[in-house]
Amino acid sequence: MNNLFSELIAKRIVATVSALLVMAIGCGAGIWQLNRAETKIALAANLLARQQMPILNANTGPVSLEEASERRMIARGQFIPEAAVWLDNRPRPMPPVGSNVSQSGFYLMMPFRIEGRDEILWVNRGWGPRNNEIREMLPPVKTPANVVNIEGIVFAHPGKVYALGEGKAVVDASKPRIEQNFDLGAEAQLHGWRQSPFILREVDMGIDDGLLREWAPLTTGVDRHYAYAFQWFALAFSGLLFWLISGLRQYWRRGVANGDQG
Repeated sequence: MNNLFSELIAKRIVATVSALLVMAIGCGAGIWQLNRAETKIALAANLLARQQMPILNANTGPVSLEEASERRMIARGQFIPEAAVWLDNRPRPMPPVGSNVSQSGFYLMMPFRIEGRDEILWVNRGWGPRNNEIREMLPPVKTPANVVNIEGIVFAHPGKVYALGEGKAVVDASKPRIEQNFDLGAEAQLHGWRQSPFILREVDMGIDDGLLREWAPLTTGVDRHYAYAFQWFALAFSGLLFWLISGLRQYWRRGVANGDQG
């Protein structure tokens, strides 16, 4: 036993340390991926629970972000299309069936004047594809000119993307506003109007306006996290096997060379 311990560990310090390092990295990364998956599942469960709470009405009075976050809300009012903001570099929420290719496009953020109240509610109306050749050619969208009813889910913001050199927006009324990210506070200062402290992500109600509202569930990517975790754990196990098998082969060869058959 002492000879075996010596051959596997004492005489193979570098190999042992390397194997331990590989196993530590593999197990650590695998556990991290499992934790990411569990976090997404918990967030999705919390979102589903909040969506099953009574539906809020934006027309009945002011609602705080803490109260409304991730809950369903209805609103009656009128869109203000001339103040729309197109958020660039947004992948299609749900790729077409049978396709794994991510298609780039825009989220259309549009202010919505709440009927009967001096307040603006920003609405993420949905996703539209971008023209890869002409960046400022926006997808055609139909916007009702009359008072309408909308429904959606409340979020603090429409999601953020990494962007370099962001600063104050320079608004040119002759061109559509294409931004990387959306800032509620900046919009309030720009327009000088009173706003709700959240945005409403509109849900699909069968409206044919040229936008897609097939929002991806929060559990999207959970299977990928599990697959990554399996790969990392497999790497750790492979490192252990390689260290053990190579050490045993070295031990047996030396035993045979020394005439030790027992």
